[in-house]
Parts: sequence; C-alpha cells; structure tokens
Amino acid sequence: MSTKAELIERQKAPLTTPSDIDPASVKEITGALNALLADTFSLYLKTKNFHWHMSGPHFRDYHLLLDDHGDQLFAMTDEVAERARKLGGTTIRSIGHIARLQRIPDNDADYVTPLDMLSELHEDEKAFTLSMRAAHALCDDAGDVATASLLENWIDQSQRRSWFLFETTRA
Repeated sequence: MSTKAELIERQKAPLTTPSDIDPASVKEITGALNALLADTFSLYLKTKNFHWHMSGPHFRDYHLLLDDHGDQLFAMTDEVAERARKLGGTTIRSIGHIARLQRIPDNDADYVTPLDMLSELHEDEKAFTLSMRAAHALCDDAGDVATASLLENWIDQSQRRSWFLFETTRA
C-alpha cells in the first residue's frame, strides 16, 4: 500500500512512457505530431463548416463528400494523439493549444461559394500532406518506423481526399 506522500509524488510526476527512441527525437516527433494533430482538428472543423454551409445544385454530392472527409479526419485525431503518448510525449490539451499550433488557416467567412470551399480544402490537403512528409523525415532520422508507417497511411488518405477535391472542381 502506498503512503500519502508516495501518492502525491506520483501525481506530480510527469507523464512519461518508456521509449526506445532517444529523448531528443521523441521531443521532435511528438512536437510534429502535436502540430499535425492541431492541423487535423483545424482541417476537420473547416471541412465540417463547409459541409454544413454547402449550397447549390451539387449540394447533396458535395455535402456527402465533405461528410466522408470529415469522418476520415476525425478518426485520425485519436491515432495521432495516442501515437504521441506511446512515444513518451504529451499532446494537445485545449482549443487554445490547437490555435497556437495549427498551420491550416480557419475560414470564418459568412459565405463561401461551393467551388471556393472545395478549392480551399484541396489546397489545405496539399499543405497537410507536406507537413506529414516533414514529420515522416523526422521519424526516418530517429528510426521510428511505427510512426512513419502511420504517417504513410495518413498521407495516402490525404492524397485521396485531395484528388477527390481536385476532380470535383474541374470544369
């Protein structure tokens, strides 16, 4: 049985998880994962915003497309955060933390045309893919094959979303 002092000390202890990745690399990779997580939430919310505010003759198709994309992005959030924790790092804790780390810009406009919505999301997906490639390079340097493997799948998913958005906006 633990003493009260031991319980208090454990509560003060940082969230550390043993890792075979060196501590400096863990810090770099989890930093990249946290920025990626912030971008994932930002892209998710923008996608849902555009999903909710879609209009026009292709409403149903675009609405369903963006709903599917939003589901994919939301599913990714837990995987990204849990990977950061498995490595021994911590992850984002609030909307303010997301806002400080996000690189995908918000769109608070009262009205955006459907084609502008899709084009903007296409550009965001391209930037998202580039960020994941940069994180992948960190993983390669550290020998973190598990995170690299996840990133490869997420890159593929992002490229697919980007492809669908591009094809949808073609004249």
